[in-house]
Amino acid sequence: QVQLVESGGGLVQAGGSLRLSCVVSGAYAMAWFRQAPGNDREIVAAISRSGSNSYYADSVKDRFTISRDNAKNTVYLQMNSVNPEDTAVYYCAASDRIGIAQLITSYAYWGQGTQVTVSS
Repeated sequence: QVQLVESGGGLVQAGGSLRLSCVVSGAYAMAWFRQAPGNDREIVAAISRSGSNSYYADSVKDRFTISRDNAKNTVYLQMNSVNPEDTAVYYCAASDRIGIAQLITSYAYWGQGTQVTVSS
């Protein structure tokens, strides 16, 4: 059974930084999604199984960085210059694909989510 465990969420002031981590039991293409109250779950960033390719939503491009350490089975999301619109529950997800997967339907395995709150 695939297990994903997120950590690193919390309260941060606007303009600050936060790093999320996700430990996954296996080798998968990975992504971070987020869901704010009343909104659909949306992709934030994705990374290929090797880590050589990545994708970012326009709303986070140049502010967030997705990376992975395959030796530690861990994926990270470095969040810089955060703003109140980044407030959401952030989910780590795993796909059986090798390359980048942008569609939510490509992800079969999900973490429990971690809350990120950005104060103004």
